[in-house]
Amino acid sequence: MSERAAITRGRTWPTHVVLSVGAATMVFPFAWQIILSLSTQSEATSATPTLPAAPNLDNYALVFERLPFLSQFWVSVLITVLRTVAQLVLCSMAGYAFARMRFRGRDALLAVTLSVLMVPSQVYLIPQYEIVQSLQWLNTVQGVVAPGLFSAFGTFLMRQFFASLPVELEEAARLDGCNPFQVFWRVMLPLTRPGLVALAIITVLWSWNDLLWPLVVTTDGTKMPLAVGLATLQGERSTQIPLVMAASLLAMAPILILFISLQRRVIEGIAHTGLK
Repeated sequence: MSERAAITRGRTWPTHVVLSVGAATMVFPFAWQIILSLSTQSEATSATPTLPAAPNLDNYALVFERLPFLSQFWVSVLITVLRTVAQLVLCSMAGYAFARMRFRGRDALLAVTLSVLMVPSQVYLIPQYEIVQSLQWLNTVQGVVAPGLFSAFGTFLMRQFFASLPVELEEAARLDGCNPFQVFWRVMLPLTRPGLVALAIITVLWSWNDLLWPLVVTTDGTKMPLAVGLATLQGERSTQIPLVMAASLLAMAPILILFISLQRRVIEGIAHTGLK
């Protein structure tokens, strides 16, 4: 080993130690969740944390008996896909309009849109419920999806990406005979791919884990998403912890697989979001 390499290693080992400790801290809750899902109720509730004497896979089978898991899984997938596609389309169009188009009242309308970010979602929970109820959308996918089709955060995020693009690109496209929609769709939108990826990641995670609104508008077990189904496993006086942990792992698996398969895209999107 050369002297330069030895010096470099000597300087970087504290960083590696800190990163290793941080990684272990992040992984430990997930590993403990797996251990609890393989334990019995007595082992999970023991005053002294213990490892399971033998892996208990019955907890995973019991999930499908206690919940209409597959129905709730497909409801979650449908809700997540619809919300993500709608936000990518609507928020990108709104972000482009606020960033590159000139019209009367644009700044005031943008301020009103962004002011939604300062209002807790619980404030407009009752008005949203009354609207959905009047439309007879309770216990339906559209009732769950409707409030999440558009977001002020997604609009602001896409506006920042569009605002960072050179004006000369639009001028060149207009000289080539493109109309405003063609300029947006063919020229500007492809250049904001990192922003679209970031918005898609955020929307997928938020939609898959959304609990409060689906809990309010769905009461039928076959029409509710997985997040609400997991909440129904909580008992009033006692909770079967291994069952809840097993169900949580099954619900987490699709997002975990998606993250691993698209890991590079996820990191790229989050990195570009931080730079903006």
